[in-house]
Order: sequence, then C-alpha cells, then structure tokens
Amino acid sequence: MMREWATVVSWDQGVATLHTEAKTTCNSCSARKGCGSQMLNKLGPKNAHVMQVNSDKPLQPGQRIELGIKESSLLSSALMVYITPLVGLFIGAGLLQYWFNTDMASAGGALLGGVAGFLIAKLLSKTLGEKHAFQPVILTVALGPDQLRVDSVHPSHSS
Repeated sequence: MMREWATVVSWDQGVATLHTEAKTTCNSCSARKGCGSQMLNKLGPKNAHVMQVNSDKPLQPGQRIELGIKESSLLSSALMVYITPLVGLFIGAGLLQYWFNTDMASAGGALLGGVAGFLIAKLLSKTLGEKHAFQPVILTVALGPDQLRVDSVHPSHSS
C-alpha cells in the first residue's frame, strides 16, 4: 500500500477535505541540470493537492492523517493514462497510412489517434476514479493540534 501524510483542512458530515504536498527527489538527484522533470516541476503548480476523503471519525483542521491507496490501483491507473494515448497514436497512424498511403496522412492519423486516446483515458479515469478500489483510505489519525499538551518539568533545587 502506498502511503502519504495529509493535513485536514475541514471536516463536514463525514467528508474530510485534505491538503497534501507531493514530494519530489529533484534536489537529491545528480542530473538536476540536464533533467526535463525538474524543469516541468518549476513550470507547473507547486505540487499541492486538495482532495476529499470519507471519514466516519470527526477530524479537526490542522490534524495530520496518513492516507493509503493500493499499489495495484495506482499502477493500473498510471498504465491506463500512459498506454491509452500511445495505442490511439499507433492505431490512428496505421489506419490513415493504410487508407491514404501517405506520410502526411499517417502523421495526421497519429495526432488524431493520440488526442482520441487521451480523451478516452480521461473518460476512463473519471469512471474508474469513482470505484472504491481507486479511493484513498485513512490509515492513521494523529492527535489534533490542540490535543497534545507538553508540560515542562523543572527539577527543584533542594539544599
């Protein structure tokens, strides 16, 4: 099971709104300067995600919880997102190449097939995302920010 910590933003009628921050390993990698992933990370959003998860227990804002999702769900969704557009690209290129027998038709078919594959993947992800196996579950609930109190005890000096 893949695990990630999140912070509770709000809880209302059994639904918790959570804030997670995706961690990247770009700072510890030796290929930082020549890597495209680091450039994309700089251009994109700051890797903060807000999501909603069902929770029977009342949660307080600021409370930390550990989320989990099955590896099989994560791998199958990643496979779908990457493979579906690629298959569409090859099918589109092959069909238009077969029908029109030109390179320009093949390139256009590849573009149309890739876009169609992307749209199919987006539709499938919405459908699969609603299934229970693809939903994150709460594994651990940490103490709330006002539930932990630390009293410092100073040793008394006796003479």
